[in-house]
Amino acid sequence: MKISTVLLATSLVLSSSSLLVPCASAQEIPPITPPGLASSLPRIRLLSLGGTISGTAKERLNVTNYGAPRLSPEDWVTALPELALFARVTPEDVRPPENAEIDEAHWLKVAKRIQELATDDSVDGIVVTHGTNTMVETGYFFSLVVNIKKPVVMVGAQRPWTGMSGDGPLNMVNAVRVAATQAATGKGVLHAMNQNVFPIRDVTKTSAYRVHTFQGIDLGVIGVADPDIVKFYAEPTRLHTFKSEFNIAKLPAALPDVEIVYGYNGTPGYIVDAMVANGVKGIVVDGTGAGSVPRTTEDAIKRAQEKGVIIVATARTRGGRVQETPRRTEAKVVPGDNLPPEKARILLQLALTKTTDLAEIKRIFDQY
Repeated sequence: MKISTVLLATSLVLSSSSLLVPCASAQEIPPITPPGLASSLPRIRLLSLGGTISGTAKERLNVTNYGAPRLSPEDWVTALPELALFARVTPEDVRPPENAEIDEAHWLKVAKRIQELATDDSVDGIVVTHGTNTMVETGYFFSLVVNIKKPVVMVGAQRPWTGMSGDGPLNMVNAVRVAATQAATGKGVLHAMNQNVFPIRDVTKTSAYRVHTFQGIDLGVIGVADPDIVKFYAEPTRLHTFKSEFNIAKLPAALPDVEIVYGYNGTPGYIVDAMVANGVKGIVVDGTGAGSVPRTTEDAIKRAQEKGVIIVATARTRGGRVQETPRRTEAKVVPGDNLPPEKARILLQLALTKTTDLAEIKRIFDQY
């Protein structure tokens, strides 16, 4: 079966208002008004990093064991004529080679491409598709290294494109709507799924398969993509994109090695020793409670610090800030604020490209 056939079978179709039958008990959905001539619509570049949103399966009930053929970004545009109501969408494939991971080298490559689009007068906004497992890590990296004011919106899906009640098509349309909205300008990299809009820094995947998986545990949505309008209610306050000091053009070819230690009752110190032996420059300890470093690792952490390794503490609770305390200050451990360990790792990697001064690294974690 050709991909185009699959798309025709699963794509949305523009409904005619003459087919709608009024019902007093039905929820009223505000109509979407076509915004005008196509030539006046915003120009959106759709970058594909793949993900579940590009997955297909032979059966519509198969929403967990899907795979090839993967949809190309051109397929999405063909499948969704509704996109033309909101923007002129140009697809672009930036996926790594088949079966290859989206690693840090690929992050750098795609970030450079986004930076090119930042100065391209033929582009008004950018949408990036990504697998939901690690999309907030990739998006957070982009938000720290790309100097851009144009909207950049990360989007994905929890169900494959062919799945029954798949979330991909509406997520895609709404992501384009967000990227085409002037109000999204200057807000950094955004995340748009399930009709919610979050700053990429503050959103986390919280459920393996549910479509409401992405939540801001400490901080809520800053906007919504409702049927009638994309509406923003708040602004990101942390440094990002055009305010960031970590410009992609000035980064080294490889970032400093930083690893994560998960804190639990009895975490062995040899894990820390092994990381140091393998040349890490920083370690994020995902601590218990309010970010407490396990006592069983304290001696190993001191040994690491004596060799110049920077230690940052996050909290495995996934809610609340890791605060500066007298004990933490004495132990020379940097509080990771409310970042989860995977994002703290990225910020520490970037910080270490500039400095190893503890006070300066604390300043960076306070501002980003």
